[in-house]
Amino acid sequence: MIDYEMLNTILMFAAAAAALLATAITLAVTVSIFKKILSMMKLPSITLPTIDLPKKTQEKPKSKKQRRTERLSKEASEGITFNDIFMFMIAVPLVLLWVGFAGFVIHTGLNNSAVLENIEAYTTLIAILGGPALLIIKDALDVWKQEQAEKTAFYKVKAQAVIDYNDSAQKQLQMIEANAQEQEHKIESGTVLPNKKK
Repeated sequence: MIDYEMLNTILMFAAAAAALLATAITLAVTVSIFKKILSMMKLPSITLPTIDLPKKTQEKPKSKKQRRTERLSKEASEGITFNDIFMFMIAVPLVLLWVGFAGFVIHTGLNNSAVLENIEAYTTLIAILGGPALLIIKDALDVWKQEQAEKTAFYKVKAQAVIDYNDSAQKQLQMIEANAQEQEHKIESGTVLPNKKK
């Protein structure tokens, strides 16, 4: 026998969570659109009257150059896309809801035999949530694997660069020592030859 009251309660909580999630997504999208519109609009600049001061005290304002790293960090902080909002507002809560509901069913199934009698209804709900959740987890794992591969490739290139640098530094040191010995030998042979002629 299916426990319709418990199933109804779970569905009501899921519907309330989905409504809150939809509201949050709508609010986030509205705020981002509003920010883009404000950044596109050019407000007229207000110029204040200047006071003529003697030339000795009047200084030109120094223009502060914006560093490249500041510009890049500003661009990176403004780069929130729809996919970012989607991941944080839909994907993460969906995966957490799926895991939480599955844990809840397992926990209540161990303590309540009525849940085990209606396990088909619960597994159906878990499967409905689990389909998209598993796709999201698979995509997240693929991205993680790609990041790990990029890190590994970066460290290989970095290690090879260190090895090449050490080899070239050692060759340069050997060349400097060989030139120094050759110069020393020329100096010694230059001083010894005149002595032999005498």
